[in-house]
Amino acid sequence: MNRFVRGLITFAGLVLAWDLLVRLGELPHYILPGPDRVALRLWSDHALLAHHAGLTLVEIVLGLVLGTLLGSLAALVLAASRAARRWLLPVLLVSQAVPVFAIAPLLVLWLGYGMASKIAMATLIIFFPVAATFHDGLRRTEPGWLDLAQTMGASRWRTLWHLRVPAALPAFGAGLRVAAAVAPIGAVVGEWVGASAGLGYLMLHATARVQTDLTFAALLLLALMAVCLWLLVDAGLRRALPWLPDTHLKEE
Repeated sequence: MNRFVRGLITFAGLVLAWDLLVRLGELPHYILPGPDRVALRLWSDHALLAHHAGLTLVEIVLGLVLGTLLGSLAALVLAASRAARRWLLPVLLVSQAVPVFAIAPLLVLWLGYGMASKIAMATLIIFFPVAATFHDGLRRTEPGWLDLAQTMGASRWRTLWHLRVPAALPAFGAGLRVAAAVAPIGAVVGEWVGASAGLGYLMLHATARVQTDLTFAALLLLALMAVCLWLLVDAGLRRALPWLPDTHLKEE
């Protein structure tokens, strides 16, 4: 049984449990709508949902690209420069003590209600897992390889680019998978704080109007986007790094 079939079975089981909870608990639809109501809302308002989902998807993808580029650059700078590690690493760690949710209103104030503040929010959330995992991989290169490179007279930059970076790619891949999973959070939080479009904006207004079925429809689309994005990143990493072993595949 492949992963796709197992995923469908799991999804069907969750939908069945959801339906049973609504029916047996006799919950009103404005508290917890059943899957049939949500499915009808997905069909009847598909144009509205597709419009807002498209904007949110653009914010997520651009945030993922920018966060990955900035996080990778920061990790490379930290690995290449001892001065950068002394001065920038503490700043990087302290920056994570500030909740990104508290920064969202400031980003909206500085960048406006348009797409820029949402992309910046997604970038901030994605930046740290990529930078932290990639930097950790860069500083855990096999010592014997580094000794061999030094014996052969390789410069620090050649050692970094030709030895440490390839050795750190598995850690970078792990960080990128985490980033793909959390990327929607930044965009949606930014839309909650201030926006005129997007799934987060739609969910906020639907909840205020007690259109809970529309809120669930937007939430399902957001979850579907996150899963598809993770699967695309995972498939891309498997294709780009074919030499890495995957023991889970052997166990299956």
